Amino acid sequence: MADCEKVCSYIDLPLQHASNPVLKRMKRPGTRQSYDTLLTRIRERVPGVALRTTFIVGFPGETEADVEELVRVHRRSRLRPRRRLHLLARRRDRGVRARGRYSGQDQGGTPQSGHEPPEAAGQASAARADRRTGAHPHRRALIRITISCCRGRLATQAPDIDASVFLTECDPSAFRSGDFVEVEIVGARDYDLIARPTILQPA
Repeated sequence: MADCEKVCSYIDLPLQHASNPVLKRMKRPGTRQSYDTLLTRIRERVPGVALRTTFIVGFPGETEADVEELVRVHRRSRLRPRRRLHLLARRRDRGVRARGRYSGQDQGGTPQSGHEPPEAAGQASAARADRRTGAHPHRRALIRITISCCRGRLATQAPDIDASVFLTECDPSAFRSGDFVEVEIVGARDYDLIARPTILQPA
């Protein structure tokens, strides 16, 4: 990834949790320590990599200490402006190794957890961080034209998962889907970014 320009420096790494007892009950193959080592290795080998991860809250048996550990690891992991974090509630899906019945979960599979998601987590945190447009205002976006708008996505945004970049101060007819455009980030709206095109590069 570090050596090939054709490969996007974007990794989706579902960590699921940061507490070892919860990871064990989830039947995850790693531990918090092994995940820390893996994250460090990725960042060393692929400078500027965009990391997206997923954490699950409300897993049966999760304690306040487990949630606090998750918050600490999230803050320390630097999953911020160029990174993405999605927060999910646990479900008993068929075919999942950790689907078994646990104390504290009803037959319908709804997590019985009073724990609130970490305040620093979720897509909103990524959007708030991306509002700091002064740090890296110029980016390269891949354009997608729809009936209603002209939008793009950065190398740090996965299609249909992460937020989008909406173009402003431009004529949409000047672009076509598949164009790469140099854009200047000028603002944000909810989870999405607002950008002004600067230089058009043919697809």
